[in-house]
Amino acid sequence: PAAAGYVVVPYGHVVGSEKWRGSEIARRLQGKTKLIFEDGLGLVDFHLSNRICVLYISEADLVAGEEFKRRLVQFRNASSLGGIVIVEKTPISEQYFSAVQKLVVLQLGMALLPVANQEEASQLITQLVSSYVREQSKDHSSNPFLRKQCSQLAEASVFRTVQQIPGVGKTKALLLLQQFGSIHQICNASVKELELVVGQTVAKQIHTF
Repeated sequence: PAAAGYVVVPYGHVVGSEKWRGSEIARRLQGKTKLIFEDGLGLVDFHLSNRICVLYISEADLVAGEEFKRRLVQFRNASSLGGIVIVEKTPISEQYFSAVQKLVVLQLGMALLPVANQEEASQLITQLVSSYVREQSKDHSSNPFLRKQCSQLAEASVFRTVQQIPGVGKTKALLLLQQFGSIHQICNASVKELELVVGQTVAKQIHTF
């Protein structure tokens, strides 16, 4: 329970930790999605579904030091939920971003989505919930491609994360995930392996990144 209490999330709703009540992110979510607050979410800030949750790392968290890292590791060790990490990447916190990226994506295997502020974070959460609702309302049984690519919100967040790599847009992100299957495999791929999918120039950009 300390890591991530089991929460039943009503269809199309977001369950937020009580600590976010009155915050900018909560104000902006209300009206765009159905937001309810609960105590006892532990390390989790927002639950988007019964399986997917958001851990929010603010600029202040990054500057303050190591506590957010312990929180992420504790979550990953204690929870089977799909975790999406939203990080405030600002001129002040940008110097810490590379280390956070390595921890979240490479070591913990979670999706990382940078935002500039809470307003952008609220838009992102709204998009993720809308995406989840759309996918749940579709019947994927007749289309194995859709079932494979889009049935999980976590997969959609991984797709967004891959698009953050310089030179990689939606098409190349889709090709990379089809070929390698995960962010971890993309990170471990050689330039030659990447070239076969996206060409020499972008392959070098990905490898460097």
